[in-house]
Amino acid sequence: MSIGIIGGSGIYEALPLEDVEKRSVTTPFGEPSDDLTVGTLHGKDVVFLPRHGPDHQHTPTNAPYKANVYALKDAGVDRVISTNAVGSLREDLPPRALLVPDQIFDRTSQREHTFFGDGMVVHMGFADPYDPALKSHLADAAESADHDATVEEDGTYVCIEGPQYSTRAESEFYREQGWDVVGMTAIPEAKLAREAELAYATVTGVTDYDVWKADNEVTLQEVLDNAAANQESINAVVEEAVRTMPEDFESDAWSALEGTVNTPTEAIPEETRERVELLAGDYL
Repeated sequence: MSIGIIGGSGIYEALPLEDVEKRSVTTPFGEPSDDLTVGTLHGKDVVFLPRHGPDHQHTPTNAPYKANVYALKDAGVDRVISTNAVGSLREDLPPRALLVPDQIFDRTSQREHTFFGDGMVVHMGFADPYDPALKSHLADAAESADHDATVEEDGTYVCIEGPQYSTRAESEFYREQGWDVVGMTAIPEAKLAREAELAYATVTGVTDYDVWKADNEVTLQEVLDNAAANQESINAVVEEAVRTMPEDFESDAWSALEGTVNTPTEAIPEETRERVELLAGDYL
């Protein structure tokens, strides 16, 4: 099986991929954000997609999350390493630090969170939104990779709708809850990955202090400058995570759909069954 990577185009451009090819795909859920970039890295098969498109055309709300995750599943991916730019909600987690979170709080309201519906009800467990095994492996890679960034493991990523940044009141509220970082792209990607039975974890790069800090206003230029600075560290982490990925890696996510389909198979419309055959065919 292959390792999927979702993030900015700067990741795969900096990784020493071999046997690289572009693969155009279509899915029952529309077109993914770009062609798949398929190759090998340290002898392991990898598949890359830029979440927002090659030129950052898609907003956090309208990125083609379903098509992206489906395309990776269809390409034989069974685990996904994601990268995200985030704002820090903590004084001791400064810009250019890295966090490998273990929890998500969902504040989005305009996104489709499931592959299913249309006559098929699936109640998916999501208590641990990031696969524990892959999250731990990614955190270990972040600690051992060759970079200068501070790394922390575990914490809560609060996902907001965007594309606007938070108000000061919202930012202060998130801090009062004890959450760690704020971003715009964890949801629905993590939920869809679980529905697709993919192990999924993320490394986040801090770009700013959001707006809770006195006399601090988030600007696009600040975010872009720190994101660019973070890129080298994140690339090193991703490469190390792929290089050291255990051959015997196992994940509970690979059977996540078991016992979750609440609609009898005979009651599911044929069109719906055909659309989700790749994802749920073994359970229908």
